[in-house]
Amino acid sequence: MLFVNAYQKFLDAVQYLSGVAPLALRLYLAPVLMQAGYNKLSHFDDTVAWFANPDWGLGLPMPELMVTLAAGTEFVGGFLLILGLATRLIAIPLLVTMLVAAFAVHWNNGWLAIADGGSWLANEQVLAAGEKLSAAKSILQEHGNYEWLTSSGNFVILNNGIEFAITYAIMLLALIVLGGGRFTSLDYLIERYLNSRTASH
Repeated sequence: MLFVNAYQKFLDAVQYLSGVAPLALRLYLAPVLMQAGYNKLSHFDDTVAWFANPDWGLGLPMPELMVTLAAGTEFVGGFLLILGLATRLIAIPLLVTMLVAAFAVHWNNGWLAIADGGSWLANEQVLAAGEKLSAAKSILQEHGNYEWLTSSGNFVILNNGIEFAITYAIMLLALIVLGGGRFTSLDYLIERYLNSRTASH
């Protein structure tokens, strides 16, 4: 009984912090999405060519429109996430964008974003990357200032798997369910204002 009472008090206390988790998700996702949108817009022609090309790109129809929609969704959506405004609504197209990225762009590379041959999720591509990384390190150790080159961290090979896109998609799904967050979003303040006006009439 003592444990049940203590746990209930814990739950009562946690409910006052229920807006913190959505706030953390929003503030984590916003700069990632805004940067992705900005990159597409600042390299618009290259992105359009990649969206359009069926051989080394995505082979999508109306690539100019698709790039504009994707970039606009990411950039504007990220800004709305910061404010916590229309959180559930904007999270839907952002989720679609992440799923398209995961399955149209990254799927063939497996799960891992960074090639890690020691991971149980490593595929043949990741295992082959280990040999390339070893060769690159040998070249740099022989011909470069290796200590300076690795002073900010070890070299890695990008595997470009679905890991990041799926992680962001799951976070966006959580925001669709949770909303912008209690006390921490404009959504909450607007809803509270509208409810107070309805109650006063």
